[in-house]
Amino acid sequence: MSVPRSVALERTFYTVTAPVLAAAPNLFADNPVNTVVQLAGAAGVGGWVLASKSDESGAGRKILRWSPLVFAAAVDVAARNTIGWGPWCLDGLLAAGWAAAGLLVMPFSRHTRRRHRPALAAPAPAPQLQPAHEPSPAQPDDGADAFTRQVRWLWEARGLPGRTIVVKATPHAGMPNDLSLLLRASEAGRPISGLTDADVAAAFGVDVTDVRIEDVARQYGREGGPGWKEVHVTPDANERRRKAPTTHEWWADRIGATGGPVPGSQFLKKVRDHGRKVTHYIAQVPDEMGEPRVNQHTLAAALKTKYDEGRLFITIDGNQILVSLWDSSPLAQIFPATKELLTPDKDGRWVTGYLGNGQPARNRVYTDRGAAHGLFVAPSGGGKTQLMALHVAADALFGAVVMLATEAPDEKTAALGRHTARYGVGALYMIRLLRVLAALMEIRGEMPWEDGQVHEWDPTRPGCPYRMLSAYLDEFLSAARNGDYGAEIMDLAELVSVKGRKYGVGLKVAGQSIYVQDGFTQLLCENLRENCIPVVLKVAPKKVNDMFKALGIPPEHTPDPLPRSFSPAEKGRIERVMAGDPEPPSDSNTGGAGWIVEAKQPDVLRTLFMDFKAGIDGYFPDTIATLTDYEIRELEARDLWFDWNEPPRPGEFGPEPDDEDGDDAPNKGAGQYRGGGGTSATRRDAVTSPRQALEAIKNLSGV
Repeated sequence: MSVPRSVALERTFYTVTAPVLAAAPNLFADNPVNTVVQLAGAAGVGGWVLASKSDESGAGRKILRWSPLVFAAAVDVAARNTIGWGPWCLDGLLAAGWAAAGLLVMPFSRHTRRRHRPALAAPAPAPQLQPAHEPSPAQPDDGADAFTRQVRWLWEARGLPGRTIVVKATPHAGMPNDLSLLLRASEAGRPISGLTDADVAAAFGVDVTDVRIEDVARQYGREGGPGWKEVHVTPDANERRRKAPTTHEWWADRIGATGGPVPGSQFLKKVRDHGRKVTHYIAQVPDEMGEPRVNQHTLAAALKTKYDEGRLFITIDGNQILVSLWDSSPLAQIFPATKELLTPDKDGRWVTGYLGNGQPARNRVYTDRGAAHGLFVAPSGGGKTQLMALHVAADALFGAVVMLATEAPDEKTAALGRHTARYGVGALYMIRLLRVLAALMEIRGEMPWEDGQVHEWDPTRPGCPYRMLSAYLDEFLSAARNGDYGAEIMDLAELVSVKGRKYGVGLKVAGQSIYVQDGFTQLLCENLRENCIPVVLKVAPKKVNDMFKALGIPPEHTPDPLPRSFSPAEKGRIERVMAGDPEPPSDSNTGGAGWIVEAKQPDVLRTLFMDFKAGIDGYFPDTIATLTDYEIRELEARDLWFDWNEPPRPGEFGPEPDDEDGDDAPNKGAGQYRGGGGTSATRRDAVTSPRQALEAIKNLSGV
């Protein structure tokens, strides 16, 4: 049995001190050792006195504690009063007796604490046989590693949650608190039904979100099914995922989660285009989910932007989705027009502008069905004249004959007219242009090609005797409402929109609306829509649905309105409010921004910018294409080729009224146009106001 260190030290002290205690008085009578021993003895006597007078229990224990000092002083006194070492070496014997008494009594080490006294003469307990422990089902002797055994002890101490036992526990590398458990039901043949995330989280002292329970598939050499579960406890990984997630983890948690902006989507890759300053995220949803469902406003918030900043654009292709996040809105940028961009390629396509995803937005001068029509819609200041100028330049660079008529003059249209074969202002000029177009369809329908046959216009077929003709009608609706010429303008426009493409005649209509109720007939709208790529710019939010409905866009593909400004809001609004400073003016930079409707779903675009102030001559070819001499002679024979700015000619719009008829004569617009067999122009859809209705009644009744 081992001896406590305090006991061993005290015994050594007694053994070493005994010779000094016997020799000091005999060798040196005035030795300081004697003085020290006497003082110690006096202190021991004082301790006895205090212990005897104390009312507390344990007086005997305290007296024993001080007794070695008192006995040492007695030995020293006896040695000093004997002659030499005394008879029979009495001094040595007394010192040896003092040491022996100290070794047996040991007052300091054995009596300093009441409850640590040795049990003297206590009987040793009789050894008893312990019952053998039955093996626990939670601790099978299967040679498991130390980590698995430790987890089994913990799992059993927690009451075997869900009535399961641990088959194997696997720690995660680099994660001190993460592990995976393979569990099975404690009773064979019973499914695990009561195990929850909360049970596992409570057993390991982690958050419920740090626990994931999965089913176990059957493997070779191991069972599976409902009686088995695999549990992942990952507090460290989740903490790292919350603080510094990877792109895959961020997408799964913020974007593709249930209730997220694109539920069910799986991240594929991230591409950064440093040159264009845009980041692309590519993801997909399972095939069985069909097209991805996107909440654009929630997605913008997850990407730390705002939907109306114009920085975020979504492209869906089947079950894949492309999310493009620009550093600054591409719709707020200026894309200068160039002659190269405006020159049509071999398929008749040219660049109109750029889409929100950075792709070039292309229009066309012809289609596989003939000459392309055009439809440009924009409110005042929306960039309509700019867009029309781009189309005029593209047609001219293609080699087409371009003619332009506008209902009201402006600076840009006049500058554009200098690069066209004919340009004029007013409803009268527009109706004369449309009469020429109708007549040219007849003339070209009889012009033989190089093979001697007559064919429909095809730019890819050699031997065509005439050029493509593009006629631009600016502010068309205003001209169509003209009381004198509006009805015939609308009728002729419908006629050209139906048949013009077969004879290389393209009709390009520009206005602020395409609503039927505004005078734009459904037939004309449908004909233009089917034979062109419409461009709609800067539509008011309340008109977006009706505008695209008129263009035949289904409701599910109707786009959201564009923001009022693509410039990010200036920071520091709180400071401005606190200081009483005004807000900075809003930058209305949405001119030229809108949609191009090439397919069933409109795409956002920003058109190219043609700088009229710097001059537009560089965008056009050196020569202006004109009609052939044969076409001009035929038009002159029909009295249709002259200066269209002249006042109405006698008989141009029907027989002249007799003098006695006065104001009772019918309006000029109710007459006939010269060409196309003299077909009369009727007012089918031009009555859109009480004033026009009254005029129509007067014309019919002759009042």
